[in-house]
Amino acid sequence: MKKMIDVADLDVIFLSYNEPNKEHNWADLRSKCPWAKRVDGVEGSDAAHKAAGEASSTERFILIDGDNIVNPALFDQQFDIDSMPSDAVIRYQGLNIVNGLKYGNGGVSSWTRKFVKEMKTHENSQGDDESLIEFCFHNQYVAIQECYSTTVMNSTDKQAWQAGFREGVKMSLDEGKRVSPANFVKNIWRGNLRNLCIWMSVGADVKNGLWAIYGACQGCLWTTLQQDWDHSITRDFTELDNIWDQTIDQGDESRKTAIKEMHNDLNYHLGLNVALLDDEQSKFVKFINSCPATT
Repeated sequence: MKKMIDVADLDVIFLSYNEPNKEHNWADLRSKCPWAKRVDGVEGSDAAHKAAGEASSTERFILIDGDNIVNPALFDQQFDIDSMPSDAVIRYQGLNIVNGLKYGNGGVSSWTRKFVKEMKTHENSQGDDESLIEFCFHNQYVAIQECYSTTVMNSTDKQAWQAGFREGVKMSLDEGKRVSPANFVKNIWRGNLRNLCIWMSVGADVKNGLWAIYGACQGCLWTTLQQDWDHSITRDFTELDNIWDQTIDQGDESRKTAIKEMHNDLNYHLGLNVALLDDEQSKFVKFINSCPATT
């Protein structure tokens, strides 16, 4: 007989840091999940997850990022825990409000207190490529192809840029390792390559969408074509603030020109074929991607 765990029986931890929409999202979560707890303002991804584990009174807990709006149907779900490692890191998909992508980035996750206490990632990494800026390369990681939240990462221009920049870096790596430009298309995992190209092309139709696209292009370009740049600083939000502070905003048209210039470099050196889609084209791509493969 399968051993099932009800999500509603687990502690729910809302993990927030500097998200400009975190208070709104926290109030929304509490209206749907009155037993939710909050960890706020902890510096460092590894330390923040450890703090979430300490806040939980159940061994396994649900983790919701500060930029997430949760579908209340989440609390009706169950895990078939017998089909997973005992300390599995379970991640649902998250729907990106800017480009319509639906994958693990920003999705609701579930951890055990034991796992987060023992893990060494991000600022606590021992230097291996897989754990410098990511969690998802651990052999305990389990991806669930269902979506119960929307990642709202475009409340401000800075938030949108930062989300795009960090994903542009992460998806330009092969399990945390840099790839030579000549082998980029060959070596980057197909799913990441597809998502990266959409991040760098789609979203001009929504608030601050161009900033998300700009950030993704910049993150990809710095990671692939500026080999002396230390990509691990993407785990440090102070460093990200410094990069943002040096970014000059001269309006949408100037930003579009800068995006197209980065596209030219990336297409030439990496063998890509990305292009900046306008409002209507972005809406069309998101509509097509939202259509189910079968009926």
